[in-house]
Amino acid sequence: MITLAPLRKFDVPVQAACINPDVFKGKDTSEIANLPATEGNKPLKLCSLFEIKEDGLETPTITINGDVSKVKRIGQGMKTGEIVINGNVGMHTGEKMTGGKITINGKAGNWTGSEMKNGTIEIHGDAGDYVASPYRGSSTGMKGGLITVDGQVGSDVGCYLHGGVLKIMGGAGKFLGYHMSDGAILVGKQSETRAGACMTGGKIVITGTIEEVMPTFTIDSIKAKVKIDDTQSVNGPFYVFLGDLAEHGTGKIYVNKANNPQMKFYEKYL
Repeated sequence: MITLAPLRKFDVPVQAACINPDVFKGKDTSEIANLPATEGNKPLKLCSLFEIKEDGLETPTITINGDVSKVKRIGQGMKTGEIVINGNVGMHTGEKMTGGKITINGKAGNWTGSEMKNGTIEIHGDAGDYVASPYRGSSTGMKGGLITVDGQVGSDVGCYLHGGVLKIMGGAGKFLGYHMSDGAILVGKQSETRAGACMTGGKIVITGTIEEVMPTFTIDSIKAKVKIDDTQSVNGPFYVFLGDLAEHGTGKIYVNKANNPQMKFYEKYL
């Protein structure tokens, strides 16, 4: 196992896509120390930014101890191995990953898991905007894998979701699941407005509260429980809404009936 610790507080963004089990594989500490990174516009070696140690343990592959909230692209494109981050981490963590596992014992930045295809990301804290979402102007969203967030997330999370599962134990901001076509999103607490806007498939399950369901969705039924993935189902009952009809969508939004009494008037349309 390789252990990294920041040598100092980073005041400007650090680009460190080299912090990746696939890149570290087969290298000794001196080779890892010479891997390229940048701080602001300055090209540096990894050893200029981090203390690097090695021990005999096989897992996790990489452990990072300390605040790396200014460090971007950790685990970018990783295929195998495991990264544990004991602290806050910056943007684009786990972007385009196709396998392996990242555990974040702190807060995660924007675009965590962007364009993810497989693997697991566990966030034991809050996360920012655009989790599991592509860059602005792109329609290549998360296609597979699992992201769990113990806290809350920001806006535009799960946009253009094509597959995979996103479990949020806290609340979610505006435009959750925007333009999603497949996959599943679970929200444990409050979801803000515009959830499921332009969705054409997949499911959003809200076990807490929601401010409103967009008028381009129609009430379909009441369901006793819903399956999130192969490992989890949640009990309702849930109001089931179909849409986004403005996109001829067949997506489903499940809204907990007991926690959303303002939705009761929809029952007359069943």
